[in-house]
Amino acid sequence: TQSGTFWYHSHAGFQEPDGAYGAIVIEPEGREPFRYDRDYVVQLTDKHPHSGGRIMRNLKIMPDYYNREQQTVGDFFSDASENGLMATVKDRMAWGDMRMMKADVEDLQGFTGLMNGKGPDQNWTGIFEPGERIRLRFINSSAMTYFDIRIPGLQMTVVQADGNNVQPVTVDEFRMGVAETYDVIVRPKEEQAYTIFAESMGRSGYARGTLAPEAGMVAAVPELREAARLTMADMGGMEGMEGMDHSSMAGMEGMEGMDHSKMTGMAQSDMKGMEGMDHSKMAGMDKSDMKGMEGMDHSAMGQDSMASMGGASDPFYAAGSGLVPTAANGGKFLSYSDLRAQKPLYDEREPTREIELKLTGNMERYTWSINGVKYEDADPIRLQYGERVR
Repeated sequence: TQSGTFWYHSHAGFQEPDGAYGAIVIEPEGREPFRYDRDYVVQLTDKHPHSGGRIMRNLKIMPDYYNREQQTVGDFFSDASENGLMATVKDRMAWGDMRMMKADVEDLQGFTGLMNGKGPDQNWTGIFEPGERIRLRFINSSAMTYFDIRIPGLQMTVVQADGNNVQPVTVDEFRMGVAETYDVIVRPKEEQAYTIFAESMGRSGYARGTLAPEAGMVAAVPELREAARLTMADMGGMEGMEGMDHSSMAGMEGMEGMDHSKMTGMAQSDMKGMEGMDHSKMAGMDKSDMKGMEGMDHSAMGQDSMASMGGASDPFYAAGSGLVPTAANGGKFLSYSDLRAQKPLYDEREPTREIELKLTGNMERYTWSINGVKYEDADPIRLQYGERVR
């Protein structure tokens, strides 16, 4: 019934960020709809010198404890000279009222990116023969890091997303949210080494490995690109909301879908521009099965806005966002709208009911909830086998 690239991890305490995870590859009964000669799992994570429990304690005391990219007085004067004093003061006050900073792109810095358990200097290596098609099964097992992945000198053909075969799309770079898996096929024709470079979205760290004809070969490792700063567009256009209590969703008509919370294992600061949608695991819906949603602007989705909002924004990025990606060489960056299921998993039928899950919480206290209820206090959601629920 199901085959492809998956993974497992512990849900006990902080065992997952401390290392209790692994890959699951389920082989299909029949032939794959694509060809490859060699097959590697490439499992990524963010290993921090502090334990998971210590990290959480520090974040609860000070939510920007691990943020090393904060703005300085020098930045203030620089912005004032460029944009004017009053505009800069108003901008800083708006962010202050939200209890956020433009540097809140990722919650956790100071980690080492690992690829199959090896740090950048240890250089995990996959061997190939020139001309072979190599299947790379990327898995993002990190606790909170989004990775932007590229292989300089090689294009990647995406053939599977979250264990579901998709119509092939060739890209130069793609972004992986926490818990996602992507299978890509590359075909190096030269007898040389190629660097697999997985750069954190906040540009504070990276994982690195190598594809090479023989062990010990290396290729140049790219420099980290400049870190993006958040804009109000990333916050779903929240100008004019100064003074609101963002720890409560009360009184936020028209913003019912906005994300002021933390999805399981996902960093709140990594979710800018994805308000109201869980694109990593949409309640059993495979993201390649999201027909009819390709053209929507998912950047500021309220409860009733799905049918009315237009534009060509990708769900990851709000219009005008500082996080809009550009492939390193000016090439193609994967968008969710590029993904089409090879064979949709489910028949086309309307859902019989809808369950609304408001992602709530308090960033300053680093507490997270759904519909205002923390996980340990929540009642289970009851579903009937075979029913279709939105």
